Amino acid sequence: MRTIIQNGTLVRSQGIEQADLLIENGFIKRIASGIQEQADEVIDAGGKLVFAGFIDTHTHFDLDLGVTVTADNFITGTRAAALGGTTTVLDFATQDRGMTMQDALDLWHKKAEGSSCNYGFHMAISEWDGERAAEVENMVAQGVTSFKMYMVYDAMRLNDGEIYAALKHMAALNCISGVHCENYDILNERIHELNSIGMRSPLAHPISRPNAVEAEAVSRLMRIGQLAKAPVWVVHLSTHEGLEEARRARARGQEVYLETCPQYLVLDDTRYGDPDAEKFIMSPPLRKSEDQDALLSAMGSGEIDVIGTDHCSFMMSQKALGGGEFSKTPNGGAGVQNRAQIIYTYAVRTGRITLQQMAAMMSENAARMFGMYPHRGVLREGAEADITIYDPTGESKISYRTNAHACDNSPYEGMKVLGGVSDVLLGGQHIVKNGKLITEGKGRFVFRKSSGRYRA
Repeated sequence: MRTIIQNGTLVRSQGIEQADLLIENGFIKRIASGIQEQADEVIDAGGKLVFAGFIDTHTHFDLDLGVTVTADNFITGTRAAALGGTTTVLDFATQDRGMTMQDALDLWHKKAEGSSCNYGFHMAISEWDGERAAEVENMVAQGVTSFKMYMVYDAMRLNDGEIYAALKHMAALNCISGVHCENYDILNERIHELNSIGMRSPLAHPISRPNAVEAEAVSRLMRIGQLAKAPVWVVHLSTHEGLEEARRARARGQEVYLETCPQYLVLDDTRYGDPDAEKFIMSPPLRKSEDQDALLSAMGSGEIDVIGTDHCSFMMSQKALGGGEFSKTPNGGAGVQNRAQIIYTYAVRTGRITLQQMAAMMSENAARMFGMYPHRGVLREGAEADITIYDPTGESKISYRTNAHACDNSPYEGMKVLGGVSDVLLGGQHIVKNGKLITEGKGRFVFRKSSGRYRA
């Protein structure tokens, strides 16, 4: 199978150029101007932007919280991801207490069957001891080379000593670990204080977890990583203060990777006063405009590495399980389909970042950071032909009604966006054409090498 993408503007972290792509048997065979060869399909990308397929570093599909399960499974979630230009998602295989990592990995492989984009797994670990440490090498042998730990949630939380030991062990195997950074004891005490004075509505959610709750935990993680001599990855960074703690660690010479999410760039905590405020309950919570500005500036200065969505969707009926109390409402929101549009509209078109930086944070950095480079995340000869074509013309409004996720709400409902994904190729196969998903279920597991650790 031979495909030519003609007349497009190729966007890579190193620069922008007008060139054609020749794709053969699932790989990029040649990049040049004016390719004139026989092909089974010719795609005219005139006036459009051609990126390496986007990589979402943070999704939660088919996640069982005990009281409820996320609205999106891998079937619906990856349909939405593909339509949004994402060709690879990295989901969290969750090792519940008493479960082995192998059990978790086997379960997530089964969940992911029938995915419409490629997928890999971070292993989210809920306990750390000698038995779990012995499993890590086996995970690496199966292409799982990144791990996640939580400073929060009774069923998942590790203490500081366990995080230290795990970071040290992972670093010895050249793996990278991400941490959900919030001070759990303090936020629980603040929830208790708020409840005691009758503040139970969504308006109290950001008050329960103010910026300092994240910043203290980021600072603590930085010092734990320093003592462990290990790289650290902060997931879903949301605050200016947390960013400052990471900057201090980098200034000390530490290897720090930062992920943020679109919701922390375009939504603020005034939304907790909305009639449907439950849909904005997520952790970390939405912040203030000053935090948005700080994160966008950090993106422009190359300090943010990757942009994930933390897609963890719930129906409004599921959100209502909390009975209107913020502390009992399932945390999370939908976003996997709209990431590229939001970043292009509110970061690129506003001049906060360049197209090249968008390519880096949406594709290349993730591929490097999570062991997929140079086969994915970059437009280069010999790479897998996972390709996203973005049409920058026109405008539309985001709505759950036109999104493909299985969720009756969107935190971005009604937001104006400029342009959209027109075409997606997955391993050279044209799966999204003119904005429509024409081929489903072709996603494959991505076996990943050790982290590229480009900040080492």
